[in-house]
Amino acid sequence: MTMPPGFKFTAIVRGWKKLADFGRADRLSTMIAGQVDETVSERIAELGRRVLRGGQVEREEALFLFNLEASADIYDLMAWANRIRERFHGNKIHLCSILNAKAGGCPENCKFCAQSAFYQTESPRHGFVEPEAVAGAAEEAHKHQVTALGIVAAWKGLNEGPMLDEVCERIREMAQAGKVRPDASLGIIKSQSVADRLRAAGLECYGHNLESSRRFFPQHCSSHTYDERIETIQFLKKAGVRICSGGIIGLGEERADRCDMALALREVGASVVPVNILNPVKGTPYENVPPLAPLEILKTIACFRLLLPQQQIMVAGGRTVNLRDVQAMIFMAGASALMVGNYLTTLNQPVEKDLQMLKDLGLEPGWHSY
Repeated sequence: MTMPPGFKFTAIVRGWKKLADFGRADRLSTMIAGQVDETVSERIAELGRRVLRGGQVEREEALFLFNLEASADIYDLMAWANRIRERFHGNKIHLCSILNAKAGGCPENCKFCAQSAFYQTESPRHGFVEPEAVAGAAEEAHKHQVTALGIVAAWKGLNEGPMLDEVCERIREMAQAGKVRPDASLGIIKSQSVADRLRAAGLECYGHNLESSRRFFPQHCSSHTYDERIETIQFLKKAGVRICSGGIIGLGEERADRCDMALALREVGASVVPVNILNPVKGTPYENVPPLAPLEILKTIACFRLLLPQQQIMVAGGRTVNLRDVQAMIFMAGASALMVGNYLTTLNQPVEKDLQMLKDLGLEPGWHSY
């Protein structure tokens, strides 16, 4: 074979060497214009394997995960989160819905909340709903394979008195009907007797978010304290009620705050952990907060899964507006629960669309309790 003028065989050797090197630490990601450090992938895998074997991730290791930047590394993390979800929850996805039983006029000043009396919003206002509304919501939830219905009220909290009597009666009716699991989110509880009465009425799970980290909490609420929320959870746990507690991301917090919130939820023993994403409402102090990138949201869900492997990680408020066409990826990121139906003050996509999404992914609605 005749070689062209100036051709050097060493060029072929160099080409072969480059092909041989392809796949090592210096290969380029197909997603970013930069180099992928394979030691990062190895460290993610090490943490993922540890969790699968029953171990746990500590704070410094968790911060490493929350601070991942390269999309290739985030997808690696999500793949491990998906394995961990399947290891502890199989293909079951817990579906939950809520009923806004008392809307608007809340005396608390949470900056993200459209129901706060401190802000001028178009959020609806009404008193505590009649028994027929609760029964109807339970029937509708049951029809759509929803496991739990939460009675949610916009007030500071619940004390002894006629309102507690009425709330307990609604919970008792739901429990006796047997259509859905009776849950509630009724604000701050200041006594063990109130928690005990809710449990006696048939309450199985109480929703009370920590909302954010202890450090960041005063930035979005000053009308009650982080410790009051912890105390409420302690009263309910002592009464034998399971805890649904999570928070909101996208408030302007740092990644370390999300990490510390997840660790605090591990410490308080939450069974269900809702991850809400801020959906800014006009009239609230956060109406102009820029949204989180979808990949940042998915990464956060995956981090929560590695820190809370046995808990139900539930993606709740803000998912449709913030995740848009990548909503289905929340399950690869480790989510094992989904809030369906409309939220307290904003709309969600139709339940039928969520059920079709699960079917397309080979997932099934159902409560998988650890």
